[in-house]
This record gives sequence, C-alpha cells and structure tokens, in this order.
Amino acid sequence: MKVYAIPEIIEYLETLVDILYEKEYFSYQQTSEIYVAELFNDIITNLPKKQHKPAPKYYDRYGKELYYAAFTKNKRTTWYAFFSKYEENGNIWFAICVRGDGGASGGTEEVDGKSCQLPPSPRTD
Repeated sequence: MKVYAIPEIIEYLETLVDILYEKEYFSYQQTSEIYVAELFNDIITNLPKKQHKPAPKYYDRYGKELYYAAFTKNKRTTWYAFFSKYEENGNIWFAICVRGDGGASGGTEEVDGKSCQLPPSPRTD
C-alpha cells in the first residue's frame, strides 16, 4: 500500500508550521517543524492501517468517494486526513487530497486520471 500526498498538501503543511509558531502553539519554529513532520510521517506511515470512514456528504464537493481517518496527537488535538483510495493492478494506494479546513474550492489536482478538488489555504485569523 502506498500513500501519496499531492503538492498542495505539502504546501499546506509548510504553511501550518508557520501558523502554529505565529499563533504561539510552539515557542520555537524548530519545534513547530518537528511537530508537523511527525504528523505527516504518522499519516504517511499509518494511514493504510487506520480505520477509515466515508467522509461526510459536505466533502463531496472536493471529490467523490472520499474517506477520512483520525490522527490523535494528544488529549486535546486530533487531526483528520481526507483521502481517496484507489486500487490498481492489485495494489491499494491512498491520495491525500483534501485538507478539511472548509471553504470554497481552491483548485483541482489530477491523481491517476481522477480529480481531487482542493479547499483554499489555511486561515490565519
């Protein structure tokens, strides 16, 4: 099983590092970078093993047949990865293509001939 994150997700995570630091969730930029890197590694490593559920109908505007899985970082913080699941030649792979931060669509990305719509960049307010 393979997990693929489209480029916009990587950009989102880079922005998330800055947001977490600027909003003073972390005292040091490096600590924020480590937190986000560990979150991403957790998603990439464990998404295929995680229990996943169909995404709520609200997320149909970002793509059909989306799923989500929860990643708990501590008692107060749970992150949700929204993704599409594909099977090709007996192999299953996951495409993380929706951030789940709401709002209007921010573009479309092709993943193996199927499109995943993207919500806008994260809010900073």
